[in-house]
Amino acid sequence: MNILNIAWKGIKTDFRDKRTLFFMLAFPVVLMLVLGTALSNTFTTSLPVDDIDVLYKDTTQGEYFQRFMTETEKSGVHFKKATGNIDGEKEVKQSNYDGYVEVTEDGVELYLNNGSSIEGNILQGMLSSFVGQYNIASEIIKVAPEKLASAFTREKSADFIKETSLLPDQQPGSMDYYAIVITTMIVLYGAMSSSSLIVSERVRKTADRLIASPVRKSEIFIGKVLGSLVSNSICIMLVILFSKLIFKANWGENLGLIFLVLLTEVVFAVSMGIGVSFLSKTSAGPKVIIMLFVQLSSFFGGAYFKIENPEGIFKFITDLSPLTWMNTALTKIIYANDFSAAIPALTINLAGALIFLLVAIISLQRREGL
Repeated sequence: MNILNIAWKGIKTDFRDKRTLFFMLAFPVVLMLVLGTALSNTFTTSLPVDDIDVLYKDTTQGEYFQRFMTETEKSGVHFKKATGNIDGEKEVKQSNYDGYVEVTEDGVELYLNNGSSIEGNILQGMLSSFVGQYNIASEIIKVAPEKLASAFTREKSADFIKETSLLPDQQPGSMDYYAIVITTMIVLYGAMSSSSLIVSERVRKTADRLIASPVRKSEIFIGKVLGSLVSNSICIMLVILFSKLIFKANWGENLGLIFLVLLTEVVFAVSMGIGVSFLSKTSAGPKVIIMLFVQLSSFFGGAYFKIENPEGIFKFITDLSPLTWMNTALTKIIYANDFSAAIPALTINLAGALIFLLVAIISLQRREGL
């Protein structure tokens, strides 16, 4: 009963503290909105291309190129015939057209103002395909003209090889990404408040009163840890619901498993805060240590910007961040339904929490007071 009373007091204290509420609720929501909106372009996987205008000159008598132009018109490639004394190359150099095509009996020549442009690459690819098909048709006509139609008849090919991808159309957008990484980051910040669970009693000179009361040290310790766990878990749950309902962030269909993984991170963060508070010799020391740890973990864990395919020493450093494991696990659960990805995150969080709790328990047993 004493444990529950102490835990309930801690929960009420946390939710009465405006700074705690702002930092655990308002701060992550605002950060999601700012980063998710400002960096949305970095998560765009497609690039819009305007219509392509091409000048052409066709000196052949065949209809192949005319058919080619008719088909490409449907894709936004517009051809205009060069008449009179129009210099096609000059028109392209002056950027009046994206390209100039000359079709003769000897072949097809393409002139581009900038060969590395997207429009130029599109034209090169389309014309390469056309020339290849045209050459095949020319050879068939020489050998067996009657088989030309059947050679280019589009029949359904047998599916000898089938490619299957897991949720191919689902990729995290900017808001989806930052909903995950900001949530895991703010969980780690919970270590800041838990580091003052025992220290605050010493600072306020109430530790001696607690020891003198008919309450065991173990009950005080468990009650404070339990209260902090509940407070942080409620805040994280509210952040997830807000981002899902208001920002429409994708948290997948396995919210139970996702919350379980986040709950183990809450346990790790609370345990780390208490463990560091017992290791530090000053009342201000734990917050400085935790702030430095959280900032480095957030930076190398991808909380502020997306880190893709790190290599060498940078990969080694990113792997040291607990947020890297958390973000990887949650992303795989949401977008690949890979439940096994939760095992490394659960193991690391619980193992780290156990170590810090053992440090706190051993230190508490050696002290006469709190």
